[in-house]
Amino acid sequence: MTRPRIVIVGAGFGGLSAAVGLAGADADVTVIDRRNYHLFQPLLYQVATAGLSPAQIASPIRAILRRAGNVRVVLGKVSGIDKARRVVRVDDRPDLAYDHLIVATGARHAYFGHDAWEAVAPGLKTIDDATGIRRRILTAFEHAEAAQSPDARRRCLTFVVIGGGPTGVEMAGAIAELAHVALRHDFRTVDPREARIVLVEGGPRLLASFPEALSNAARDSLERLHVEVRLGVPVSACDADGATIGEHRLDAATIVWAAGVAASPAARWLGVESDRVGRVKVGPDLSLPDHPEIFVIGDTAHVPAANGQPLPGLAPVAKQQGAYLARLLRNRIGGRAAPPAFRYRSYGTMATIGRRAAVADFGWVRFDGTVAWLLWGAVHISFLIGFRNRLIVILDWLWS
Repeated sequence: MTRPRIVIVGAGFGGLSAAVGLAGADADVTVIDRRNYHLFQPLLYQVATAGLSPAQIASPIRAILRRAGNVRVVLGKVSGIDKARRVVRVDDRPDLAYDHLIVATGARHAYFGHDAWEAVAPGLKTIDDATGIRRRILTAFEHAEAAQSPDARRRCLTFVVIGGGPTGVEMAGAIAELAHVALRHDFRTVDPREARIVLVEGGPRLLASFPEALSNAARDSLERLHVEVRLGVPVSACDADGATIGEHRLDAATIVWAAGVAASPAARWLGVESDRVGRVKVGPDLSLPDHPEIFVIGDTAHVPAANGQPLPGLAPVAKQQGAYLARLLRNRIGGRAAPPAFRYRSYGTMATIGRRAAVADFGWVRFDGTVAWLLWGAVHISFLIGFRNRLIVILDWLWS
């Protein structure tokens, strides 16, 4: 009798959590990803602002799953899923057959119908994104040093971050720290502290998912770092020379996009209904209606919370969903009853703003400042995979 074949598409937090949970199960598990490493996305902004190196937040997938003898890793780009034949189509490879399929392909940048902006306002989802943004930021200071006119210098030293969610707040704070602390003694012609960092949010406040008191605290912390916060005014244009915020033109050499995401093309692959940002609507056990063998998790899935709103695209959500599916499939393979419907347990949300500044919301307690910053660092470093990565990152973090 052949063992069940489980295919996991995507080795992000959700897919990897499922693979780890299925290690040693009576099944053959295949993990497909277009990259051969697992990326710790919450610390990408640190790479983008030269605080960490890419190797410190990336771990080889094969090394993570080395001891899981029933799990193999396939490097490839998925181009489609045939539900009738139960196969996953992978570019330049034979189709991969499955008995159970987990789709955990994450999200990509969303420019709300202005895809041309991506060339001048890159987002932050991959190591290539982070190193590209880092190159833009550091090059902007170099060009400012060599600028022949005040206007050219002013443009080089203007940085625009679009989007007031956690990524935008963290990016703006990190660029301000870079200008006012890390680089302040490194140039002779220009003073990096003259940098102008503008954070733009189309909504009425920053960190809309946090309580209003913490949103206000985050704004206060950013303004102490000399970040200009502009609320309630959308960006109407972006080009190589700057951005238009409402009707105001702002010349800037560097623009970073942190305003929105859209799900991967999984809904199109599966030929199923999706929400307005492309997330696949799934049942209580995270499976497709009428297809109990197919599951969708993480940023790719629309899973309603208790308040009716979809669960946020956070690493803890994806990790809990992956672990849940591992239990469900182990029970199914072993002929045991399925676990109850998936329920996300939130242990709080946090966002860092700069050195010694962060906000934390645990529901029963909310606070900001140095304590929140230390807790943010401890939590995020503890989530890193591999003792070596944790040790290197915490030493670098404490040193800086």
